[in-house]
Amino acid sequence: MPDYTIETTYHLPAYRQRTYSAKTVPDACRLAIEDDDWDGEKLSYEDAGETFISGIWEGRDAAYTGTAAAIPSQFGETIQRKAGQFELLHGLLKLLLADVTSSRRSSDEWIARAAWAVACGEAIIAGARDPDGPPEPSA
Repeated sequence: MPDYTIETTYHLPAYRQRTYSAKTVPDACRLAIEDDDWDGEKLSYEDAGETFISGIWEGRDAAYTGTAAAIPSQFGETIQRKAGQFELLHGLLKLLLADVTSSRRSSDEWIARAAWAVACGEAIIAGARDPDGPPEPSA
């Protein structure tokens, strides 16, 4: 049975509480975001993010030295899965919209890819693994 070195990660929020004088709420927010002095920061262990896989290598103790393996999407960070899904759905929507506005019929291939993308989105929302796919383009 092969060995794999797996790196898991979670994000630990750091926060600070400061007072800013400003004319408006957006101005105060801008000052807070632009303030790069984090002396006295606090870590919020209670609000630690989910644990996700950030690296896989073939072999024992092989982090960053062994052959990297692809991380199955359902073990990635949810926010990154959502970002990738947004990009995929945006691209498919543009293609389908181009078909609608040009009065041409969407190909069965693009309809199948759109159905797969919707199933991926549902899996992300449910916290489940992504479906196999996407469908292979027809030749």
